[in-house]
Amino acid sequence: MCGIFGSVFTAAGDPVDIERTLRVLRHRGPDSRGVFQSEDAVLAHTRLAIVDLSEGGHQPMASADGRYVTVFNGEIYNHHDLRRDLESRGARFRSRSDTEVIVEGYAQGGERFLERLDGMFALAVFDCLDRRLVLMRDRTGKKPLFYTWQSSGSLRFASEIRALLASGFATDVDVAKLPLLLGLGYVPAPDTLYSGVRQLPPGSIFKLERGGAPAIRAYWVPRFDGPRLAETADVAEREVRRLVDQAVRRRMESDVPLGAFLSGGIDSTIVVGLMARASTQPIKTFSIGFSGDRRFDETDFARLAATAFSTDHTEFIVDPSSFDLIDALVEVHDGPFGDASAIPTSIVSKLARAHVTVALGGDGGDELFCGYPRLMAAEAGDRIPAGVLRTAARLSALVTDSGSPRSLVRRAKRMVATLSLPLPQRMLRWQSFFVDDLDGLMQPELLERVDRAAATQWIDGVARRCGNASPLATALGINFMSYLPYDLLVKSDRAAMLHSLELRSPFLDTALIEYVTALPDGMKRRGLTSKWILRRAFADLVPRAILRRKKMGFGAPLGRWFRAGLRGYVRDTFGPSARLYQYVRPAFVNRLLDEHETGLQDHEYKLWLLLTMERWLQLLPTWS
Repeated sequence: MCGIFGSVFTAAGDPVDIERTLRVLRHRGPDSRGVFQSEDAVLAHTRLAIVDLSEGGHQPMASADGRYVTVFNGEIYNHHDLRRDLESRGARFRSRSDTEVIVEGYAQGGERFLERLDGMFALAVFDCLDRRLVLMRDRTGKKPLFYTWQSSGSLRFASEIRALLASGFATDVDVAKLPLLLGLGYVPAPDTLYSGVRQLPPGSIFKLERGGAPAIRAYWVPRFDGPRLAETADVAEREVRRLVDQAVRRRMESDVPLGAFLSGGIDSTIVVGLMARASTQPIKTFSIGFSGDRRFDETDFARLAATAFSTDHTEFIVDPSSFDLIDALVEVHDGPFGDASAIPTSIVSKLARAHVTVALGGDGGDELFCGYPRLMAAEAGDRIPAGVLRTAARLSALVTDSGSPRSLVRRAKRMVATLSLPLPQRMLRWQSFFVDDLDGLMQPELLERVDRAAATQWIDGVARRCGNASPLATALGINFMSYLPYDLLVKSDRAAMLHSLELRSPFLDTALIEYVTALPDGMKRRGLTSKWILRRAFADLVPRAILRRKKMGFGAPLGRWFRAGLRGYVRDTFGPSARLYQYVRPAFVNRLLDEHETGLQDHEYKLWLLLTMERWLQLLPTWS
């Protein structure tokens, strides 16, 4: 895992501060650094050495003939196969590094070769002869890549937006993107919260030649509306098991200590169980819990799994003092974000980094195999006849509620209204922050400058990419193309890289994704049982108590913290001089606080998003 930066075709009088940029990226690669410079390009790299710890893996790396230079962040899991193929075609390698496979493969096959890469990565290749830059991002978006292109023809790219700012690029807040942030909790590609800064979408290739304009194309798109495989349950069970086992083994390659996150859920338990069977040494496992709140504590189940697989297990109990992480997390996220589980993810990453450099986790299992109750609820909502919903809406309109946000009548009315929406908008309401109440939140003068329906329009666009898929497949597709790349994987990457830890996700293996998305709905959800085929495939491996346990989200007890130990901090942050009040109304924020503190409503996630926004606005001037 590494940090990358580049500047090509830089205009005269547009200096690039390489030293400051490399300092910003150091947490992504603390082991070494390197810079390549030519008349047209500057490429820079900070390295976290994982495979081939010698200088053979040093970057930027040039091809044998010196024509092509690359910088690369991530891991290529099929690099051995690709290396053998290139050697059969005459390539000679100087190292064991997957980086050399990238640059020599590009020298032989260009973009067609890059499309064969399987792993997690963000990379750049510069052609010194034809003066062409190619950027590329992995299929699901595990590794970030941001860029800015000027009309003068110059371009900068980096693993983090802060690195672009440190390099000397000037920008400001893009107010037009605030409805996306406030509605979704993130700003999806290709946009960002910064004017002139873009992010390359997952599964995309970007090309720029001197004097030309950028050209972007998708090289991989997940298919949720494709033909269904006519597999029997026995065949699907064996194939799922084979593919997951293969994915885990491929991700165990490392020349540095390796371990795993262990929550005690099905996904992480499967990963650890397969690692234990493939290893001759006890697997190092790490988990965290929260004292005084069983809703967020999975340590009992994690210990059960650790005992079952004889792991070298370490756990840590979190308390409100961990909230001190907020500024560091806002910095590595390049701004505000809606997922408060970044706190426990960062803590378990720090815990793991004291013992290992690489960790495997269970990200992606819920997304592939339908592990979230909201996905099944979205499908179930489509089965309710429209006439029944219309009747329920008319009846609910006749009933007067008490005015309390917690009243059963008001909650029932909200449920009926939500179920009456199209599936993508229904999912948005179940996952969103401020969508229906955006008019009350934002300052009136800003409402006239933004698209209030931006979040709804975006999620509708994602749904259209699912084509004519079934309701369940559509729900899975929306989740896979929204929450996964812009929330879950962002959180995992930033929280782990804050502590220079490489985090790998076997469930997001390309072959596994393409197989499971083609399975019939009944293989993923059967009755009220989620992950049906995954549970069946690993029934002999996962302890029965874990296999049968209910889904528990990975989060922190923010609601309780905001009412108790952190109450003063939250009130002070949202004081009269808060910077976010140039965008949102103080009265609205104070109402959220009052309702939350009195227990009238639980606004922990909305308050968290606004807290990160305020901290971002306070920190932003120091980043450029």
